[in-house]
Amino acid sequence: MNVDLGDLKLFVAVARASGFRQAARTIGASASTLSEAVRRLETAVGARLLHRTTRSVVPTEAGAQLIDRLMPVLMEVDAALDGVREFSEGVTGTLRLNVPVSAARLFLPAILPGFLAAHPDIKVEIVAEDSFVNMLASGCDAGIRYDERLEQDMIAVPIGPRVQRFATAATPAYLDRRGRPEHPRDLLLHDCILGRFASGRLTSPWEFERDGKIIKVEPQARLTIGIGGTDLGVDAAVAGSGVIHLFEEWLQPHLSSGALEPVLKDWWQSFSGPFLYHSSRHLMPPPLRVFIEYLRSRS
Repeated sequence: MNVDLGDLKLFVAVARASGFRQAARTIGASASTLSEAVRRLETAVGARLLHRTTRSVVPTEAGAQLIDRLMPVLMEVDAALDGVREFSEGVTGTLRLNVPVSAARLFLPAILPGFLAAHPDIKVEIVAEDSFVNMLASGCDAGIRYDERLEQDMIAVPIGPRVQRFATAATPAYLDRRGRPEHPRDLLLHDCILGRFASGRLTSPWEFERDGKIIKVEPQARLTIGIGGTDLGVDAAVAGSGVIHLFEEWLQPHLSSGALEPVLKDWWQSFSGPFLYHSSRHLMPPPLRVFIEYLRSRS
């Protein structure tokens, strides 16, 4: 089967952009060029790879399967070519990271500016979401996850704080009105602010720990907000709408100012910090390699 590597890359670009025009704007090619490339590829493989409508373009089952198999291969090809370019040009290219919203909010702002300043020829693309997609299938070089979410056969590198805590808080006025919980189960009598992941799962039960004893409670949600709107939940807590349970770093400015009062602080649970993870089975792209070197230089 004679298939052009360039056609494969253009097909993936169209599928990821969900349209020929969108992909054309992204990669700087004409929509007709992309359409011809996909048509050649479909002819070569003998199967329709994209469903085309006037509103959108989505992969067929065969197309989705091809994308899943192609992404790691294309990434390895790009990494190999970037490795060769290093000999004459230094490190260039784009570093693509798939990260949870909390990472983009809490600790990447302290890391990325220094990295970008140290490597002016590298571009960084951040995909911030909490749906826990497959990092390679999403076209990213690496991801950030906590240890319970790490995928198998991956190399993990510490990034960000090594120990974190979940904090629980509400405004002093709310607690004066509703009472201050003395035990995690007391939260069942309070208005609580919950998050909801893209999968539909709520950010509960809330876990608390003291003297080696773990207590889980499933509080009643007075307000539920999608994970991408976590700052709205914090603002609602500061406005007195209820009790919030979130990363301590996220709430710290309001705890320090007194706008929020700690709740059940003796029960706040600590956990290990996040990791940057990447495949152990593929060539490491040069931008990722120097990013890892930069992380290690900071530790």
